[in-house]
Amino acid sequence: MELLLLILLGIITYFIVQRSVASITRTPVWLLWLVMMTPALVWSGWNQLYEDAPMPPALVFGPFVICLPLYWFLIQWGRRDSTPPATQGTETTPPALTPKPTVPVASEESALRPISKQEETDLRNCFPWGVYYLQNVEYRPQAVLCRGKLRTSPEAAYQTVRQNIEAEFGDRFFVIFQESLNGTPFFALVPNTQTQAKVGTESEPVSRPILALGLLLTTLLTTTMGGALIAGLTEKELNPSTLVKGFPYALALIAILSVYELGHYWVARLYKMRITLPYFIPLPPMQFFPLGTIGAFIQMRSPVPHRKALFDVGITGPLVGLIVTLPILIWGLIHSRVVPISDASGLLNFESLNPRFSFLLTLLSKLALGNELTPTMAINLHPVAVAGYVGLIAIALKLMPVGQLDGGHIVHAMFGQRTGATIGQITRLLVLVLALQESDLLTLAIILLFLPVADEPALNDVSELDNWRDLVGFLALLILVSIILPPPGTLTGLLNV
Repeated sequence: MELLLLILLGIITYFIVQRSVASITRTPVWLLWLVMMTPALVWSGWNQLYEDAPMPPALVFGPFVICLPLYWFLIQWGRRDSTPPATQGTETTPPALTPKPTVPVASEESALRPISKQEETDLRNCFPWGVYYLQNVEYRPQAVLCRGKLRTSPEAAYQTVRQNIEAEFGDRFFVIFQESLNGTPFFALVPNTQTQAKVGTESEPVSRPILALGLLLTTLLTTTMGGALIAGLTEKELNPSTLVKGFPYALALIAILSVYELGHYWVARLYKMRITLPYFIPLPPMQFFPLGTIGAFIQMRSPVPHRKALFDVGITGPLVGLIVTLPILIWGLIHSRVVPISDASGLLNFESLNPRFSFLLTLLSKLALGNELTPTMAINLHPVAVAGYVGLIAIALKLMPVGQLDGGHIVHAMFGQRTGATIGQITRLLVLVLALQESDLLTLAIILLFLPVADEPALNDVSELDNWRDLVGFLALLILVSIILPPPGTLTGLLNV
């Protein structure tokens, strides 16, 4: 089990490195991956050699003390020259929007001036003085920065300036509205590489329904096989006649994952964003890891228009996913049975699950099992309960307010990009502290530690949310806390769990 988790962590880590920093540094991806995996490799090696011996504190914290600065140094050592030092740490240009030259650059002047002097005059006319008083135009390799003073509401200013620029330049630029470190709003014009790519070529299709359907059917097969293993069959007993026992688990888990990702999909389509269909990730089930999948994902192929859209896309998946997950989990818990608690009971043992690590799971378990669940009992989960439990854990992971996870989108939309990144840093450290108390959370803590904490900005990243969205966002974070934190002792005593 531990070896498989290490392999899964390695695969996830590799894709994290490849998608987050491979485009900004020449340092080999395999080297960055090795540095990121060193803590997990060290800890796994210790557990294999000394199963019952407590790990020395130096071995617990030492890899982080060494690897985190080394990881940062390797990125900076190989950093590409496309982002000059003068712009680092002041403004953030979305990596997905970073222009890639398609023709040789004749000179430094042409590289730094994507518009002519006459076009600069036309650009200045796009900023009415009563809306945004333009004071300075700066040329950077990745963008044209327009700095001035905001004279009206951020939303009205962005709409007016964007419409004027689109009327003058068409879809040649993305118009981005952000705040500098001192809190002053500025506009950035980033070349629209999608428009450049369309010249003389057909647009790449976003939706690939045949691929999505194929992955869905494959995942349905692997989860059905996994459900049969969870129901008590062995790998040798799997055959077409016995697979029927795995259908309840497979259908429940596919329903949870589908509703979750389709929530993102339809809201993104509502905002006219380019987005892929949900792609499931099948995984051959094994006796010690029978889930049959590691989830599903979608990809956004166009920038987020504003923070309201970022919030709506981020919050919809967890909320509709939770609406489906809770009744499935409760039904499964009702049909589960209690077993005596033992040293093997824990978060990842479906045959002897100890629900007391989670406030919400403790309440749901007590509601479903009643007086059968006492302080000396654990739960042998019904296959449908396993699907609901996996869905609940997946929702908790996605709600973590870190980087480009759904929770990261939510706090970014609520508090702004920089404050959202700060919340992400604090969250990663808190989960690490929690993992030192609950070792089963260590894999989650490692993944969060190496996720980028900065979310990509929306085109209009200045306009704030309304009050009801802020309220829903706080409720989502409260749901996260109720899933990952244990209930207080007074409550467990009151409920006799």
